[in-house]
Amino acid sequence: MDDVPETLDHFVLATPDLDATVDDFARRTGVRPAPGGAHPGWGTRNFLVGLGGVRYLEIIGPDPDQPAPGGPRLFGIDGLPEARTVTWAVRTADLDATVARARALGHDPGEIRPMSRRTQEGTELSWRLTAIGAAHPSGVVPFLIDWGDSPHPTSGDLPEVRLLGMEAHVPDPAELRPLLGAIGVGLDPRPGPERITFAVDTPNGEVVFD
Repeated sequence: MDDVPETLDHFVLATPDLDATVDDFARRTGVRPAPGGAHPGWGTRNFLVGLGGVRYLEIIGPDPDQPAPGGPRLFGIDGLPEARTVTWAVRTADLDATVARARALGHDPGEIRPMSRRTQEGTELSWRLTAIGAAHPSGVVPFLIDWGDSPHPTSGDLPEVRLLGMEAHVPDPAELRPLLGAIGVGLDPRPGPERITFAVDTPNGEVVFD
């Protein structure tokens, strides 16, 4: 596994069956993810696991308590046959400046949009992020996220596993290196079928997710 970029905020493990994926994570690792909250209007909810420091895993899937959204759910959830790591996010303290700098270098991270959710305790979290998948359909080029003054999800009492490393694979790594460099991400993809893989140290030993 490769070293993890310092600006990693979170991985996104998307699933068509959230409860089953949470149970599978708990079985494999010995750690049960904590309920995060619902994304109003998007038809999704999530569970979270800390990865050490200011980074975490988001497990996201359909929310049965919400009506079906007017369009496709985020992260291509509606078309997934099974759970998989679809993308990741890197943290920035000034999203507008980071996007402007990337565009000046020839890479457009996509439109900036606001989002929010309410935690189980009733706290509203809000953040801004760039369009999911705008950079590259593989998800290997991360989207950007800025939490502003909102509490970061890891500031709560999350269950935790320790992140050991990550790898990214795409058929043509040279195509993505300039895009990653434009947003200051030190990750060198490897050649191969498109996938994002990360390894964690758990009470059950090392476990790999992709």
